[in-house]
Amino acid sequence: MTLLTSSAIDDARREQHRAALDYVTEAFAEAILAGIESDSFAQAALEAALQEFVAAYGEERAACLAEALPARIRAGEFTLTARH
Repeated sequence: MTLLTSSAIDDARREQHRAALDYVTEAFAEAILAGIESDSFAQAALEAALQEFVAAYGEERAACLAEALPARIRAGEFTLTARH
């Protein structure tokens, strides 16, 4: 039996997160090519993500995640372009 170190588990989670983000980014690009407006897709993606989060972790934990979003957004965590 092989035991994974904390570092190996963290690396695996980061890789899975990166792969999942690649899938979402690809779906976003395909939606844009199909003529769906980017803001419509973004809102739908947020709704779908929150629905999955609530299903997996419950409403309270999802609410805590949502409460943390404004600070993370303002800190530039989700900004793709250079900040001015």
